[in-house]
Amino acid sequence: IITMVPDTPQVADVLFGENGVASGLSKGKLVIDMSSISPIATKEFAGKINDLGCDYLDAPVSGGEVGAKAASLTIMVGGEEKAFERARPIFEKMGKNITLVGPNGVGQTTKVANQIVVALTIEAVGEALVFASKAGADPAKVRQALMGGLAASRILEVHGERMIKRTFAPGFRIELHQKDLNLALEGAKALGVSLPNTSTTQQLFNSCAANGGAKEDHSALVRALERMAGYEMGE
Repeated sequence: IITMVPDTPQVADVLFGENGVASGLSKGKLVIDMSSISPIATKEFAGKINDLGCDYLDAPVSGGEVGAKAASLTIMVGGEEKAFERARPIFEKMGKNITLVGPNGVGQTTKVANQIVVALTIEAVGEALVFASKAGADPAKVRQALMGGLAASRILEVHGERMIKRTFAPGFRIELHQKDLNLALEGAKALGVSLPNTSTTQQLFNSCAANGGAKEDHSALVRALERMAGYEMGE
């Protein structure tokens, strides 16, 4: 049984709500949650499913719509190795980089870490392009030059192009990245860890959402930087 829904409450409802999955499980079944949700809640869900004599894997993904269509997703799995090996043939139909990273909850922790890196890299690319553009450089040529050096990244390649071309139709919506960074900041608070740049980037996403951009692609974070600069690329 595979679940993949937007957030923690939906997973709880699908699994344990009225007529939920758990009510119909027989011993020995395997439940795989591929949503991106709270690592803390994931451990609780896994415990409840294990108590029914069933296995549970948290297996969030990265790679977006493009990776899903190409069956090239990165899949970060938390759970027991025997359950992971049982699920491997399923994962191999969806992804290429498939890793058992630890026990239940660690898959979700890894996804949160992934979303921190993605968000901060989008922010850095946006800063660089707005800076260069307002200084009089052609942002498309700046991006082309940077792609040949140490600054090269998949995000500079894909999201940088979206920023320059103003193509913000959602691949991954800002409101979903806000949710993921909330998980990061809540987890950091519980652990006593400081995430200063994650917090700043979340404020930029919040600004975009407040200006009507919650459903735009997360590359539209550049709009918040442009508002602060009083300048839009291409002017």
